[in-house]
Amino acid sequence: MKQHEAVIKVMENKGGYATLGFLYSEVLKVPGVEWKTKTPFASIRRIVQDERFFFKIRPGLWALKACKDKLPKEIFPAKTLTKSTQEEYSHTYYQGLLVEIGNLKKYQTFVPNQDKNKLYLGKRLCDVTTVHDIYKFTYDCIIQRARTIDVTWFNNRNMPENFFEVEHVTPIQNSLTKFVDLQDFYTDFYIVAASARKNDFENKLKYSAFSPINKRTKFLSYEQLSEWHGNTYQLVTLESSIGI
Repeated sequence: MKQHEAVIKVMENKGGYATLGFLYSEVLKVPGVEWKTKTPFASIRRIVQDERFFFKIRPGLWALKACKDKLPKEIFPAKTLTKSTQEEYSHTYYQGLLVEIGNLKKYQTFVPNQDKNKLYLGKRLCDVTTVHDIYKFTYDCIIQRARTIDVTWFNNRNMPENFFEVEHVTPIQNSLTKFVDLQDFYTDFYIVAASARKNDFENKLKYSAFSPINKRTKFLSYEQLSEWHGNTYQLVTLESSIGI
């Protein structure tokens, strides 16, 4: 079997699509394929860019051209769907990437109750997260605020380690306000958005109201997030191969 055929096989088994991270973890397991290279992950990245067989849906998400008309609407939204529906699918996708990274890095992961049944790559978000009711790590009024954060990573002491807000279209200032309310915890804060929104993020972060968190709040573009997702899978795959 040729290398590109192994990638096609894994995608077909997944339903015609896959994240780059998923391909890293599964393609090298396909029997009967010779990877005569020291950089098989780079080879996989090159293969999915072959427009004869594959196309890119979103950062980090690829699909088979042969399956284009059969993909679920949350994977490849039809242009006939409303703009708000398409935006919701994109928002959920980036939430799912963050949850998977957290899981791979051995954190406990949580998403808000209103998002738990949203679909991420054929699964409900609640089937991917590991915490289904937020830990009562502080006063109730702050817990109510924390439970609205798009993705939270908890450490092994059940305390929040990282908070992520995915800002697809909503005002970045709203998320920064949430982070200010959580400033007393030893956490990092992340705004995840399109790279075009970075200037807006930087300008808002300069407001005096956000000075308590401006050294702890980072901007993460969708492209950076997808790369982080793929690299995390790559690292876990390598560690597993050498027994770590």
